[in-house]
Amino acid sequence: MPVILITGANRGLGLEFVKQYAERGWRVIATAREPASAPELAALAAAHPSLHIEKLDVGNHEEIAALTARLADQPIDILLNNAGWLGDIRKQTFAELDYATFEEVLRINTYGPLAMARAFMPNVLAGEQKKIVVITSGLSSLANTARFGNLFYYRISKAGVNMAMRTLQAEVRERGVKVGILAPGMVDTRLLRQSGYEGPGVIQAPQSVAAVIGHIERLGQEAEMILYTGDKLPW
Repeated sequence: MPVILITGANRGLGLEFVKQYAERGWRVIATAREPASAPELAALAAAHPSLHIEKLDVGNHEEIAALTARLADQPIDILLNNAGWLGDIRKQTFAELDYATFEEVLRINTYGPLAMARAFMPNVLAGEQKKIVVITSGLSSLANTARFGNLFYYRISKAGVNMAMRTLQAEVRERGVKVGILAPGMVDTRLLRQSGYEGPGVIQAPQSVAAVIGHIERLGQEAEMILYTGDKLPW
């Protein structure tokens, strides 16, 4: 039974990843900052004995270390860094630029996936598939940024994690590890609604996740930024 560790699994895309991988017969280790406040995740665990829930804040060093210790002997085929944080959109406008918000968004979106990759590298190397994936955003594309402004911190954090994962791929390529940078599209989640986006092109989580899983299955060793549609996003 292949094993996947999914962060930010309590709602939205993370919850859908858990559901689809569990239905595929995978052993799923699903993490959430507050598992007691995740009834939908608990319901999935009740329906799938191969689903195990762990408490984790990816921005907390101590919690990452504690989870690493609990899973020390567990091979992991896919480390899926899904957890993300939009941050208060009012505090990352040009007029505001609140520094505490900047640190919070970077801690979760940029440092978190890199810290998780470092902590769980032994587990990934012990797995058969040896894949590390981060869920990024089309808003991280430097080439596309000229279309509209706003959301400074979220954009910076996602562009930063793209670079982190590209650098990681160069670091671990010779060890057989594949790193993926995948954008799910504009998915109808709480994060998208909080961003204030009301334009066209919004899709539902099951469609997005099914497509992203397909790209994870076909992952190469180039760490390209790929949209759920299969299109390569410009850097």
